[in-house]
Amino acid sequence: MEMPILNEPKKCYNEPMHTCEHILNQTMVRMFGCGRSINAHIERRKSKCDYLLAQPPTEGQLTEIARKVNEIIDSHLPVYEQLISKEKAAKIVDLSKLPADASDTLRLIHVGDYDACACIGQHVENTAELGHFEIISHDYENGRWRVRFRLV
Repeated sequence: MEMPILNEPKKCYNEPMHTCEHILNQTMVRMFGCGRSINAHIERRKSKCDYLLAQPPTEGQLTEIARKVNEIIDSHLPVYEQLISKEKAAKIVDLSKLPADASDTLRLIHVGDYDACACIGQHVENTAELGHFEIISHDYENGRWRVRFRLV
């Protein structure tokens, strides 16, 4: 049985933090050539994401991650959804994490022209609603870099 169109948000993540996760994911992809987070725990007060990296980011790279995420937030980009066929979406975004029973119509979330991702979560309407991104802590073990962050 085919799933319904993914046009209604189903996960109840905190909207600002979840939107920030999208920006962080794209920043990591661009800076390190890695995939999007392999695991995430998104909460209002603090959140964490895990990435597969050959080595942990340097202090300079940590500063650059935070600078870039805040640059995108401060750009006041619109956050919007697009309903699109799975076939067309595959030419735009990575669908490797998509469930096998996903419908033929997907919901892509765009953060301006910075990021696009198939997603069923809830998001803000503009990055101006996010606040300031801060890395709280991070650790590295067996190729997995975990970053904990918040919005203030």
